[in-house]
Amino acid sequence: MKWVLVFLAIAGIVTSSLALREHYRTDTSPCSINDRWDCGIVNHSPYALLWKVPVAAIGIAGYLLLGLLALWRAYRLMLAPVLAGLAFSLYLSRIEAHVLGVWCVYCVISLGVISLLSLLVLAIVLVNPKGQPRAE
Repeated sequence: MKWVLVFLAIAGIVTSSLALREHYRTDTSPCSINDRWDCGIVNHSPYALLWKVPVAAIGIAGYLLLGLLALWRAYRLMLAPVLAGLAFSLYLSRIEAHVLGVWCVYCVISLGVISLLSLLVLAIVLVNPKGQPRAE
């Protein structure tokens, strides 16, 4: 299970890196698909920054932390940051849907990744509530 979580964390890092590239892009976004799907609009909106830090950069750091915790099999320690990441991703999805009216492909992929990570970590912790090491 460790390697599945690490793979998902790497997928999150890649996705967040692509979103960060969009944040700093000055030309037309390659994922400007139509009036409902445009990563450029989302990543240049005021919601793309948190305390003057690009949200995508925070995502990279968060996925890196989750990947390291997965490598160490620190699943119980992963629970708080993975659920915080899921909550923040759901909040940002709400902003995309109800405030901006535009979706970012990278953000939706990231929501899928953090959702899978959350479900898997939650399942691991529930199956092994005492956090005892298990052979993998």
